[in-house]
Amino acid sequence: MANAKIIEQKAQQVTAVADKLKESSCAIVADYRGLNVKQVTELRSQLREAGVEFQVLKNTLVRRATATAELSDLDAYLTGPTAIAFSKGDIIAPAKILTEFAKKNDALEVKAGVVEGKVVDFSQIKALADLPSREGLLSMLLSVLQAPVRNFALAVKAVAEKQEGGAQEA
Repeated sequence: MANAKIIEQKAQQVTAVADKLKESSCAIVADYRGLNVKQVTELRSQLREAGVEFQVLKNTLVRRATATAELSDLDAYLTGPTAIAFSKGDIIAPAKILTEFAKKNDALEVKAGVVEGKVVDFSQIKALADLPSREGLLSMLLSVLQAPVRNFALAVKAVAEKQEGGAQEA
């Protein structure tokens, strides 16, 4: 009886991880070997603030989940202690937090990830982390959209001032 229960629990865990891999807009695999409890707690706190779930998982469990989620390319990166950061919303936040944390703590190694259903390596995660945040990108977009209207308003104002100046001279 106990074996059947354990097998059922593990099957549920595999299904849960596979669902998270499918549903997440970004999932980043990292090796946390060498981090102490204080550092892991700090990392979890930073990720939690950004709405990212951070889990330490067994590689065999993740391999079964990647097979279920049709992401078997990720298996090559599942060596050593594995932790995965799952983000359903912001794609950039987990990449930025993990790479910044890895710069300060050599023990954390970002290996690879899944971004919108595609397996990516560390270089692509790093490129993602170098992008501005969502708010920064929206701010840039807003300023680009406002520029033509602002320039038009300034041109109209200049024409009006020129006409007023010409009317006062006459």
